[in-house]
Amino acid sequence: MRDTVEDSNQSLVDGALREAVRDQLDRMLASPYFSHSKRFPNFLRFVVNHTLDGTVDNIKERTLGIEIFGRDASYDTASDPIVRVTAAEIRKRTAQYYQDPEHREELRITLASGSYVPQFQWPANAAEPGSLVLAEAGTSQVAPHSAVPSRSRHWLLLAGIAVGSIAALVGVLWWQQVQRGPFEAFWGPVLNSPKPVLLCIADQMEYSVIALRDASAPERQVELKDNLTAVVIDDLNATVKVAGILQSHDRQYSLKGEGATNLDDLRHGPTVFVGAFDNAWTLRLTNSLRYHFANDADMTHLWIVDSTGSNQRWVIDRGVQMATNNYRDYAIVARFTDTNTGNLAVILAGVGRGGTRVAGEFLTDPADLAELQRLAKAAGDKKNMEIVLSTQIIDGQPGTPKIEASHFW
Repeated sequence: MRDTVEDSNQSLVDGALREAVRDQLDRMLASPYFSHSKRFPNFLRFVVNHTLDGTVDNIKERTLGIEIFGRDASYDTASDPIVRVTAAEIRKRTAQYYQDPEHREELRITLASGSYVPQFQWPANAAEPGSLVLAEAGTSQVAPHSAVPSRSRHWLLLAGIAVGSIAALVGVLWWQQVQRGPFEAFWGPVLNSPKPVLLCIADQMEYSVIALRDASAPERQVELKDNLTAVVIDDLNATVKVAGILQSHDRQYSLKGEGATNLDDLRHGPTVFVGAFDNAWTLRLTNSLRYHFANDADMTHLWIVDSTGSNQRWVIDRGVQMATNNYRDYAIVARFTDTNTGNLAVILAGVGRGGTRVAGEFLTDPADLAELQRLAKAAGDKKNMEIVLSTQIIDGQPGTPKIEASHFW
């Protein structure tokens, strides 16, 4: 591999590393962090391929918007943040992918903050000697290991693995210690409660007829009378994330639809309420809070209001939402003691469906919880908290959450 690439059209990496990068890209895109989306794999594959080909001039916001998302050549990048939102979500998912112990020794493909050009790097404790592609700078740097005698290289590699392993172990312990603080700061009171946890979710509609497929001929459907309750997939996404936390801590929990939940159920222990305008319990419990949900009479506009008289409102226009599927959604996440039951209540509720999904991601993401912990400490580490979140919805898919307002008491 050449130390410096003089021709911008020339590949920035040699054949061996090129294949390693492509293999790693395929491995990442096949993981659950990327496999359930179309735009994230398309984006990451586009920027990686152009970097490997040395055509980084094509990795610009406008070009990405046109080539990946089908925007017009004259589209306004300031008012249409689809590229920036997608890149931010890819950075988040990439970080989550490499936090998994199974992937820590794999070649790293990352997007540096503020850039759409990927960087490739072997971790310090990997068997492959470290090589870092500084694609945006147009250079490629590698350790000059080829000049070291083979026996010396062998011992250097063993020493490097030993040191790297110790560093990795220290890093893991450090990571666990750092993340335990933010995680425990929010979820600790729920997980430490001796009482079982109830997940109260929105039950959107009831079906009187169900279509079942014939086992011998799956293309044939038969309609039968039944009584079923549907759950919106974004609510389900948030519910699964919370259930995963409870299961990983061996906490007993139950699941009930909001229509089947009564006040006596809420007296038995902490309750996590998922969904807002399709969950009557969420609306009841948040109505007395500083930030709560509201709407006009015909439900064409839904919003979160600040009850302190600031006239601050975070509004969704249902007409725009349904016509374009591109809008800004909002959510409330909260943890407080319900005065009616004396038990903890946790709220994960969006004005729209994407808001609920992002609320679930916010309360299970270490970086987001760290920001929440910072705000809580600044407010005096009070027991009750309520946060308003926003997220950009593009083509029906939510981006990363942003804290709009917070209140602690």
